[in-house]
Amino acid sequence: MAWIILLIAGLLEIVWAFAMKKSDGFTVLMPSIVTIVTVLISFGMLAVAMKSLPLGTSYTIWTGIGAAGAFIAGAAFLGETLSPMRVLAAAMIIGGIILMRLASAE
Repeated sequence: MAWIILLIAGLLEIVWAFAMKKSDGFTVLMPSIVTIVTVLISFGMLAVAMKSLPLGTSYTIWTGIGAAGAFIAGAAFLGETLSPMRVLAAAMIIGGIILMRLASAE
């Protein structure tokens, strides 16, 4: 169950990062509210997952999902650049997430 909670926490990190971008420095109300609510839920779920998962594993996977997901969301919805180097970097982050999960005994 901790892994599912961690996955959802990571997906919510993508949501709050995207909403933060759309909030224009917290000057647009609705994206600002979405940012604050989802960051609190995401942090809370990360804390719950950390009760039974190691710190390094939990935090690495949580930030990795958020980083790779934000990169994908930025490219898909905000027209951000998809250079070969950026795609390779995102692929390496995703590879790191997979390796961290495989290396975990839980």
